[in-house]
Amino acid sequence: MTSARSEAHEPTRAQRWRVPLVAAVLAVLPWIAPSQALAVNILIYGLYATGFNLLFGYMGLLSFGHAAFLGAGAYGAGIALARFGVGWFGAIAIGVAASGLLAVLIGALSIRSRGIYFSMVTLALAQLVYYVAFQAESWTGGENGLRGLTVSSLRIGPLSLNFLDPTIKYYVIFGFVTAALWAISRLLNSPFGATIEAIRENEGRAQACGYDVRRMKLMAFTLSGLVCGLAGALDALHLSIVPIDTLYYQTSGLAVMMALLGGAGTFLGPFVGAAIFLLIEDSFSLWTSHWQLFVGAIFILAVLFLPRGAWGTLVAWRADRRA
Repeated sequence: MTSARSEAHEPTRAQRWRVPLVAAVLAVLPWIAPSQALAVNILIYGLYATGFNLLFGYMGLLSFGHAAFLGAGAYGAGIALARFGVGWFGAIAIGVAASGLLAVLIGALSIRSRGIYFSMVTLALAQLVYYVAFQAESWTGGENGLRGLTVSSLRIGPLSLNFLDPTIKYYVIFGFVTAALWAISRLLNSPFGATIEAIRENEGRAQACGYDVRRMKLMAFTLSGLVCGLAGALDALHLSIVPIDTLYYQTSGLAVMMALLGGAGTFLGPFVGAAIFLLIEDSFSLWTSHWQLFVGAIFILAVLFLPRGAWGTLVAWRADRRA
């Protein structure tokens, strides 16, 4: 007989099928997006926003410093490629490990505070990382960014793939993103996922029930950093350069905007938000250099009239209709 505890964590039909459905949508994205380069950016920044959403949407912690983890993944992979000649897969692993280590350090310091103080601590620590990377010119390239990490082909067993081919590049990155989404979905369907959502809803009650809230926060923070680090490593391979702006606070703001535009606390929302933001940027930047004004106006309207985000509003509407 199934226990009540296991029934509480039994995934619903939507949860069981969410990864295949998201993968199916992303698989056809290169053929419906205005360009394959834009499709790759939606993949990478959707994964970046998903990492942020793991902490903000599911844990309830608003970080303004997630650019540090995107940048750590990018610089970790880039330095491994350009300075040490590590293979592409090893470089990705090093980038993810670097962002995970940084997330542990920043998380251990920031989870001691709450609310806006937590957000400001993450912002300050991320800017410290930006300053260190800016000054370490011999390693990071400083304000010119890290260059010389072009990956033209990928060796996968006996196969050699032309990574300069946009279609091949997209589906290689798609494979990593799909694997990451599968792992995230498994985590969210586990007792760990139920625990972090319980902490988001009522931290005091979760602590009274015996959960180690600080430990769970640090675990969620670290996992969030790992996902963002993977996005950064993939971005480094995609661009063949790591610009210093990857670590800037505006890049942290991108994660916040994308998660809110799509729907924080939803599985597909970050990718929807990334698609909305990048499509607006791609369209409006063609005829005006002030495209940020339009992005800002649309973001304000979305917050006012679609507080759950585009995808979050659709999910809530379907839930209300079923009820």
